[in-house]
Amino acid sequence: MRHFHSGHREHDAARHAMRHGFFGGRPEGGRGHGGERRRMFESGELRLVLLKLIEEQPRHGYDLIREIENRSGGAYAPSPGVVYPTMTLLLDMGLAGEEASEGPRKLLAITEAGRAHLAERADEVATAMARLTALAKVSARTDAAPVRRAMQN
Repeated sequence: MRHFHSGHREHDAARHAMRHGFFGGRPEGGRGHGGERRRMFESGELRLVLLKLIEEQPRHGYDLIREIENRSGGAYAPSPGVVYPTMTLLLDMGLAGEEASEGPRKLLAITEAGRAHLAERADEVATAMARLTALAKVSARTDAAPVRRAMQN
């Protein structure tokens, strides 16, 4: 098992995001060379990110999408077509449960099994969350909006 200093984790996460082309283009990551879809997270990482976010507080699917978008500095927002099936998987695995909520939306909360799952995979969770943080930092550095505003002034 590799242990990273947090700075290394962020650097590796930023390299991953840049290698997979998460700057510019569509919020979901768009299409890469030859039309293949780029992925922000490796297999199973989105499940861990969603679980980590509902550990912080119970959330609806739309809330999860917005929170990921906020944490990535607006550079990445997973599609509902990925988030909602992953939420169902978390329920099926017993890692999350539904809480009573107003309206038809499912409000997910973490279960004790979900907390144990996160604890067992703490390094993977930290890497995935660091990827979002690194993406936000790189996105902020590459944001051309201030330059455009200065040029217009």
